[in-house]
Amino acid sequence: MSYNYLPLDSKWLHFQQVKDFLDYNQLVSITFDAHEKINLCRTFLDKKTSNSGQLYYGVNTGFGFLQNVKIDDDQIEQLQYNLLVSHACGLGDEVPTEIVKLMLMLKIKSLSYGHSGVQIATVIRLMEMHNNNVFPVIYTQGSLGASGDLAPLSHLSIPLLGLGEVHFEGKKLATKDLMSQFHWEPIHLQSKEGLALINGTQFMSAYGIYCLKKAEHLLAMADLIAAMSFDAFDCVLEPFNEHIHRIRPHAGQVETAKMMLNHLNGSVIANQQKSQVQDPYSFRCIPQVHGASKDAFDHVLSVFMKEINSVTDNPNVFPDEDLIVSGGNFHGQPLALVLDYLAIAMSELANISERRTYQLISGQRGLPLFLVKDAGLNSGFMIPQYTAAGIVSENKQLSTPASVDSISSSNNQEDHVSMGANAATKCYRVIQNVEKVLSIELFSAAQALDFRRPLKSSVIIEKLHTAYRKKVSFNESDRLLHNDMVRSIEFLRSYNNH
Repeated sequence: MSYNYLPLDSKWLHFQQVKDFLDYNQLVSITFDAHEKINLCRTFLDKKTSNSGQLYYGVNTGFGFLQNVKIDDDQIEQLQYNLLVSHACGLGDEVPTEIVKLMLMLKIKSLSYGHSGVQIATVIRLMEMHNNNVFPVIYTQGSLGASGDLAPLSHLSIPLLGLGEVHFEGKKLATKDLMSQFHWEPIHLQSKEGLALINGTQFMSAYGIYCLKKAEHLLAMADLIAAMSFDAFDCVLEPFNEHIHRIRPHAGQVETAKMMLNHLNGSVIANQQKSQVQDPYSFRCIPQVHGASKDAFDHVLSVFMKEINSVTDNPNVFPDEDLIVSGGNFHGQPLALVLDYLAIAMSELANISERRTYQLISGQRGLPLFLVKDAGLNSGFMIPQYTAAGIVSENKQLSTPASVDSISSSNNQEDHVSMGANAATKCYRVIQNVEKVLSIELFSAAQALDFRRPLKSSVIIEKLHTAYRKKVSFNESDRLLHNDMVRSIEFLRSYNNH
């Protein structure tokens, strides 16, 4: 029996738990408390709707604009089946496996509160799928981020019926071809179950949490790489003086100034006499720019942690209060706004990084033009900066907010939508791009630092430089730099300064 699992119930799920869930490939399991709440809610829903004659949205009615169409008892299972198959309309690229894994976990978590009315067999099957690495094929396009992530969550859910496709052991195959291997029978959906499965924000939430996990690492690496660039460009330490930040005490700014001083502590290069009084903003204003992105990160994280610890389907069932209430917890507006915010904040991290790269190759401060011997015969680091500049420009386009848009749907019943799903997939692309731009700065800074020899930087920066040089060697003359850049990205992803 494996003890490497994440327990899911109504208790608060912390960010560190989510990170461990991904890093250690944890299994998932609902607790006994969650099991009891799910059963209690299902029993209540059955009693409430039996022979009452009252209409409950999505339980014994149609959906969206068809909310007032009553569905007979003997058609309830067909109604839920039809809902899933008709809404599985995703297109575009396939959602990455790590994000599908998060979607499954977050959907189970939301159902575990006992306010959704699902049967326990449905939740157990979702756990079995996750724990056996059976990951549904889901597509990036199709959600408006308001009626829940309808299309992507439908693709997440149709394998319960033996439909759709899944990834298993490195292969993509039809779900029906996998069912017998696990002795699984299709789930017979009861009232409201289809709606509980596809109403929700788990597509947006999974993308957001994944982006936040990546962003946390990139924010830390941005400071570290910037410190290497700082010494490589022979900059003045004065802008990190604590008195400057005490009189403008934004938390991220104060933290970044301290971190830069920590990274550069003991550097011979940093403490030598300088000929200049000030440095360009991309060096001098690292605390203000990186710090603002860190403050944005903290706000976005607080919103997402609240979201993944919530119930986001509709209607909501409250057994203790004897209520079935229809509302709008599936609306992704809180997520759409902060996903746009995170994309903007992380885009700026790449923006200032590219400017430092530009300064490093400019032939100033005793560094050779384009960071190479025999410039002219060699182009050196000229074109990696082009690549960084192109990626930064792409990020500016991707940072145009999705949340300011809305398109009416469902015959104007769903007349305001968040577009949070588009914000989520855009943010994901921005994060990938930031990783590339920071890797190019690291590539350039390491080369520039070698031209400062025999002078040494700090212990922390020299440790980074030594580890990096094991993957990417000094560039004596022109070679195929694409390979170096790819290795730089791989290095940045895995490097841990602790």
